[in-house]
Amino acid sequence: MKKKNGFNIMLFVFIINLIFILSCTKGVKSKHAGELLETDRNFSQMSVKEGMFSAFLFYIAEDGVILRDNALPSKGKNALRERFAGRSDTSFILSWDPSYEKISESGDLGYTYGIHTTLEKATGVITKGTYITVWQKQDDGSWKFVLDTGTEGLPGQVAVSQLLIPGERGKNSKN
Repeated sequence: MKKKNGFNIMLFVFIINLIFILSCTKGVKSKHAGELLETDRNFSQMSVKEGMFSAFLFYIAEDGVILRDNALPSKGKNALRERFAGRSDTSFILSWDPSYEKISESGDLGYTYGIHTTLEKATGVITKGTYITVWQKQDDGSWKFVLDTGTEGLPGQVAVSQLLIPGERGKNSKN
């Protein structure tokens, strides 16, 4: 009987230790959780309110890279300024809705992805696509993107009332 009690005590101690170890690892959230989703939503809101060009120039890191279809990569804030020179962003509204973030354990690098929406003001035509943005925390604590790229052409027609403008999701959709 003593052998059985000794085994039971050891088994009990093992189970308690296992529960303790698992409880310490499950549900641990990064102290940075939500930072990139908020930054990306603010980025989109600035694009809607002040125009895409202003927003991209504000949120790009000095050495950030933009990848777009049918174009060579644009690297850095100055290259982006040159790319935007002589062009207007008043004929369309670009917005996006980030759906996911991942931040490194060190809290200085991460990415977001989601759905972007472009509304052509003159025609009311709406196009949607997907995007990914890679972010790096700056010395001042702000997040700037170091890589931004996206794809065009999600299937299906989209009504103007479904335009996703961050912060207004509940107002314009049933999600």
